[in-house]
Amino acid sequence: MKFFRCLLWCSGSKELQATCEKRENTMRKQRTDGSKGGGGLFGNRKIKMPKMLRRKRSSTSATTSKTPSVELVPPPVPTPNLTFQENLDQRNLLAAGQQFITHENRLFEQNEIISTEEYEQLERDHEALLNQMWLAVDGSLTSGAEDLEILKEAVSIIQLEEEQDMRWQKAKEAGTERVPSYRPLNCRATHDDLLCKMVKKRLEDAENLSGGDDLSSSLKKEIFKVGKRLKDDLKKVVRDVRDQYPKEFDICNHYARLYHQAFSAHLMMITEFGLDVEDLIYVLCWVHSHYPNDVLNSKELKEDINGEVLGYLLPADVLKPLEEQYFSYKESILMTWTSNALKNEEDSSLKGNLPDVSDGCYFSDLSIHVIKIFDEAVKEAAYVLGDKSKARRIMNEIKDFLTRYMNFLEAVLKGKYEKTEPTVKAHLASLGQFRGYIINNSDLFTEETRADCLSRVAALKLRCHNYLTSIVHKDLKPAYAKLGTSTWFSGSPVEVMERLERSIEKIKDTLNKDCCEELLGQLHKEVVAEYVRRLMKKKLKLADEKQQSSAAKLVCEDAERLHAMFTEAGSKEEWLRDVLLKIAEVLRIQDVAMIQLELATLARDFPDISSLHIKALLSLKNNLSSEEIYRIKHGVKENRTSVDSSSSQSFFSMVSLK
Repeated sequence: MKFFRCLLWCSGSKELQATCEKRENTMRKQRTDGSKGGGGLFGNRKIKMPKMLRRKRSSTSATTSKTPSVELVPPPVPTPNLTFQENLDQRNLLAAGQQFITHENRLFEQNEIISTEEYEQLERDHEALLNQMWLAVDGSLTSGAEDLEILKEAVSIIQLEEEQDMRWQKAKEAGTERVPSYRPLNCRATHDDLLCKMVKKRLEDAENLSGGDDLSSSLKKEIFKVGKRLKDDLKKVVRDVRDQYPKEFDICNHYARLYHQAFSAHLMMITEFGLDVEDLIYVLCWVHSHYPNDVLNSKELKEDINGEVLGYLLPADVLKPLEEQYFSYKESILMTWTSNALKNEEDSSLKGNLPDVSDGCYFSDLSIHVIKIFDEAVKEAAYVLGDKSKARRIMNEIKDFLTRYMNFLEAVLKGKYEKTEPTVKAHLASLGQFRGYIINNSDLFTEETRADCLSRVAALKLRCHNYLTSIVHKDLKPAYAKLGTSTWFSGSPVEVMERLERSIEKIKDTLNKDCCEELLGQLHKEVVAEYVRRLMKKKLKLADEKQQSSAAKLVCEDAERLHAMFTEAGSKEEWLRDVLLKIAEVLRIQDVAMIQLELATLARDFPDISSLHIKALLSLKNNLSSEEIYRIKHGVKENRTSVDSSSSQSFFSMVSLK
């Protein structure tokens, strides 16, 4: 029909306005000509009725018997003071719309033949009404207060038109022949299509907006302006347009869907041509953070727009390759930056430079630089990807760094660089910082990566500890040789304790408190283990109760001395004193059953004690027969399975016996 060829489906408001003006001029001329033929809303001139609208005259009873009557109830119309055209000229759209529908119903319900002139005038008036209605809708996002009232009336007409479509559809289904050929008009679908085209055009015209001048590329500026237009328009919808629509239109979410689809299509087009790294990051930031957080979840919009149902701006098959491209770039950057940091450390060591000193302690700033690199990288990735769990993949690179770090420290420990001991002390502090960062930021790691990284740090730390404690053991070796000999048995442990005290002071010097505590804890265990190993070497034979009692007293005294020396220095391994005290008790007692009980208790507390250790300990008591030794060992073995070892410690695995 004619009025559907109007720009009801047009996307530009200028073209729509021009068409409307042309239609209005034509209609005014037709109304002037028609007024010569008689009064009324459409004129009275009769012309031949089109065949499709013809109907034979018949009595009311005849018509009723032939075709069932369908009652079309017109909407309530206040008594008009103005004509249809006057209401239209004064933009009283709702009043004009109600007048039109009332006339349409009256015209098609009458039994008289509808003249062609009447029908064409009906179409022209309908077209003029709809043109103004669509102009109001098309200007929704640029409307002032007065235009918003007109928009509200236009929306009311859309509802009336939809109701008319339903009425005439029911009439058609009931068999009524006199139904307007232009029905159904489907104004709601036309309205939605017009909004869709309007939204697309507004985003296309966003390049004229101001802002984004500080952005580094034209593509970033383009995306920024499109995003700004989208947010500003949705704020206009929520603030002004929303109240002009009934709730069933859900107009805020409807606009949000249209803008989401249009923005998504725009980004899809951008990504088709490939992106450099900076533009790629900017696109991902918009998809994962700017759009969902700063736009949809902004305080102005979040109450009226359900952003969760919209999903991502880009589909998964487009988004995933972009994210992979970002990960590849970031992993490459991390490799380069951490390698440079490690190379600076290597170069300094090759030059023979001493590590830096802070508060009297050696330290390396390698851990500070590397931790900062990874921390900033994973936080950036969490923002760019909008998901901290995705960003955790970045931390996989720290495992590779720790492997390269281990290779460097191995070279240091093997003497490739000068100043080995100060360098090792400095990197012990770095390893402590790595461990603290991993533990305190466990949410940045997957469980697997976290465990792997902690394991590597622990291995590196143990390697450094072993190097530093080996220096102490080398110094103590002459004194160790006297343990379990007549010199030691004569009660002269002074040399061992003095040497040990000097070594402890040397360790504490230039090593920070936390590192010193851990290192002294390990040295404490190693010294006690070496003490027990020397005691069990079978060189000492305690022939009788007196010798055994004297030896037990010496072990107790040494246990107290070692305990005091190490704990005062900072060791937390206080349980080591009990090892020596329990061994002393085995040496002291003489009753076989009590010896068996004491060894069973020792096995409960230290389940890693082997039969070889038990045999070596019993061998010190030279007054035990082979049968008694067998009975004690057998009893301890039987009791191992019946004792609770939930609070046990590992110690005897460090005591190596041939």
